Amino acid sequence: MILEKLIHFISYIKQDCLYNCNIFSNKYLEIYPNRVYNIKRKGGNHMEEKKECCCHHKTKERSDKEYKDLINRLSRIEGQVRGIKKMVENDTYCTDILVQVSAVNAALNSFNKVLLANHIRTCVAEDIREGKDETIDELVKVLQKLMK
Repeated sequence: MILEKLIHFISYIKQDCLYNCNIFSNKYLEIYPNRVYNIKRKGGNHMEEKKECCCHHKTKERSDKEYKDLINRLSRIEGQVRGIKKMVENDTYCTDILVQVSAVNAALNSFNKVLLANHIRTCVAEDIREGKDETIDELVKVLQKLMK
């Protein structure tokens, strides 16, 4: 159950709103019936431009460095989770699995810290400069969820 939740969480983060809209593909230019346009950066896998997504989520354009760092972290976590799954399939002793699950939890917490720091430095700071005070309320809600 914990493994399934971790795999789902990682997949959700990696795929962003295109995953939710069931329109994910690996082409450089994607045009979909519900008017989502996706142009990928040359040599990268994340979107440079996206117009009118059916799920209406906020988006953020990340630098290549930030994007690569986040994706590398998620890929390592995904590998760890798959390793735990194999441990369960191979009837590995419980405490060995628990140690690996603890490592995955620590890696996810580290990912959250990096993502939150980037969010505050970029999105929150920019919105505050533009006078969007509702961003502070949004940040408070996110922090409350993270601290449960």
